[in-house]
Amino acid sequence: MFEKILIANRGEIACRVMETARSLGVRTIAVYSDADRTARHVALADEAAHIGGPAPAESYLRGEAIIEAALERGAEAIHPGYGFLSENPDFVEAVEAAGLVFIGPSTKAIRAMGLKDAAKALMEEAGVPVVPGYHGAEQSDAHLAKAAGRIGYPVLIKAVAGGGGKGMRLVEEEADFAEALASARAEARGAFGNEAVLVEKFVTKPRHIEVQVFGDGTRAVHLYERDCSLQRRHQKVIEEAPAPGMTPEMRAAMGEAAVRAAEAIGYKGAGTVEFIVDGEGGLSPDGFFFMEMNTRLQVEHPVTEAVTGIDLVEWQLRVAAGEDLPLLQEEIPLVGHAFEARLYAEDVPKGFLPATGRLDHLRFPEGVRADTGVRAGDTISPHYDPMIAKLVTHGATREIALARMSRALEEAEVAGTVTNLAFLGALTRHPGFAAGDVDTGLIGRDLETLTTEPETAPHVVAEAALTALGLDGPAAAHQGFSLWQPLMQRVVLVRGGEELVVRLAVLGPDRIEFRLPGDTVLAEREAGHWRFDGMPACGAVRHGGRITVFAHHGQGFDIVDPLARAAAAHSSDAIEAPMPGRVAQILVSAGDAVEAGARLAVLEAMKMEHGLKAGRSGRVAEVLVAEGDQVEAGAALLRLEPEDEA
Repeated sequence: MFEKILIANRGEIACRVMETARSLGVRTIAVYSDADRTARHVALADEAAHIGGPAPAESYLRGEAIIEAALERGAEAIHPGYGFLSENPDFVEAVEAAGLVFIGPSTKAIRAMGLKDAAKALMEEAGVPVVPGYHGAEQSDAHLAKAAGRIGYPVLIKAVAGGGGKGMRLVEEEADFAEALASARAEARGAFGNEAVLVEKFVTKPRHIEVQVFGDGTRAVHLYERDCSLQRRHQKVIEEAPAPGMTPEMRAAMGEAAVRAAEAIGYKGAGTVEFIVDGEGGLSPDGFFFMEMNTRLQVEHPVTEAVTGIDLVEWQLRVAAGEDLPLLQEEIPLVGHAFEARLYAEDVPKGFLPATGRLDHLRFPEGVRADTGVRAGDTISPHYDPMIAKLVTHGATREIALARMSRALEEAEVAGTVTNLAFLGALTRHPGFAAGDVDTGLIGRDLETLTTEPETAPHVVAEAALTALGLDGPAAAHQGFSLWQPLMQRVVLVRGGEELVVRLAVLGPDRIEFRLPGDTVLAEREAGHWRFDGMPACGAVRHGGRITVFAHHGQGFDIVDPLARAAAAHSSDAIEAPMPGRVAQILVSAGDAVEAGARLAVLEAMKMEHGLKAGRSGRVAEVLVAEGDQVEAGAALLRLEPEDEA
């Protein structure tokens, strides 16, 4: 076994590799860019090396800098993770030329599977079924159009290089072929520097089922299948193992085909053979076709680990260190069912746009595997994939594993950046997905339903107001005290562009009545925990001027500062207090010149301090209050000279 390895990656996969390496007594070296100086994977490693600027081209794609770091720090091998340089044969050659071990397949195997057309031809020779289509070198428009007609519409145009859905177009009618071809070529040229395409028959109810393989360079085994059909724009969203509806006959046929594919190229390490499966009428041993082989560890490998009990990264390290395959095919178990959901920082209502921002709060429930490369307080960088975590659940049956995933998504707490958490939760409740009736078009067909935001319940608004006013903590001795009537407070929240005015009647240290537009909610504290109309609090956090209540996968509210609003809109001579409070600070004196927006005073109200700003430029005529004064709403605090005098 190695004594020290370098992980040529970042984020959750770097952390994942480090955790297994540490369990084996192997020391690890992290590499990091300027943007990742304080990242979680840097903190987890035994050593760390800076390799360049924040953009991948300046750091994680700089193979020579990574190899230099490995040599300087005494590493024996490099683990590539996935993405970046993991499937770059030139990098593999450079690693081996430097006398280091590449923890992955050979250059020959990577090149053999690097181009889809060549890979399909190789698989046909190995007896692996492929989708009917054209994978030839002749790339003229006329020839490709003729091939599409011979295959029969609908067809799929795919770039021969790369992946991730780039350079891919579905064509349902002959009249649309030319435009789709031009578009696919342009995208492929920009993404991969290679505009060559292939044309395949499009399966009308396609399922994406892949088989995990592992080889030692001579022989290979498979670790069963994963269903990755739940996709959005060819990007996987939720994966599971095993595939729903899988029969022993089809599993054996797919497994044998995947092993033939791996052994045909002398594969060493972990890899995935991806198949397109015709889901119309159920699964059949003659209804699956080779798509491509990913010559690396996959993002979704944890579901395979969950159902087999095998640590795939451990296998990678052991085989790369010269050991034989740890188990024979018949010794590999398959127990229960597992799901993986990919939690991303992305704005679902805006078309799933990647998002950035600070993770002010991050917590995952107990009993759930959460592979993550970030912590609370970290920032989602615009330079890298915006994945926050992969959540993995396992159960004796598919129904149990899915129920656990649904609950895990409900209980996960993320605040500070928008996420796809609610979208993932909606998927776990989708009746078709729950029944195992999945195909790659499911999300597209039901996108509107899956992205509809739930109505904000009154008790959620009440909890947001409670948190905004700082009343969610331990009760103060004087809380709720008033001489003649319940103490009234007011807070203004905004959610989804709608302004919500909430009035609170503090009836005592443990009872508060919330008066909402069209509703009333009674909150009572029992044994230190708040309940709203008898329902337990969902939990909430305040981060800056925003409240996130962890209901329905997280609902955010902006707190309106009435003083700031009043000051910004106020252009009269008098600066007034919009609510009762105590004057905490006076920041100007009579005769001072002030600019519009300048802070003039600080008013303490609702357990918060609010800056009172000048609505216009001018000169302070007089200060009407002193620090420490209690003032009523509408009381004049300062007066500016009239504009004609100033």
